Amino acid sequence: MTKLFFVAAGGAVGSVMRYALAGWSQKLVPTTFPIGTLVVNVLGCLLIGVLTAVLSGPVLVREEYRIAIMVGVLGGFTTFSTYGWETMALTNDGWYSRACLNVVVTNVLALGAVLIGYRVAQRWVGV
Repeated sequence: MTKLFFVAAGGAVGSVMRYALAGWSQKLVPTTFPIGTLVVNVLGCLLIGVLTAVLSGPVLVREEYRIAIMVGVLGGFTTFSTYGWETMALTNDGWYSRACLNVVVTNVLALGAVLIGYRVAQRWVGV
């Protein structure tokens, strides 16, 4: 039961962070392209890469806290369900090239961010 509480609390924090950052990013670059979701997904992937390396190696964290961060905060923060909906909405609106661009750019940057985050953390903490 304690783990569920930590996941729920972390998810609430991550969701609020996602809402704020995605909204701010979208206002900063006003376009029909879902830039706010892209920013959140890439940052979330970078963070999961860093935290996976750090929390699986040199930094000992209680399991409940690790779950709260990795499953709760990052699960609430990243928005791949929103990414799927926005991509479908772009196709429904006839923006096929933007939908394809969203799929390619999001996946390439997000996977690259995981790799970069992991490698940076490895060097940073000596994993």
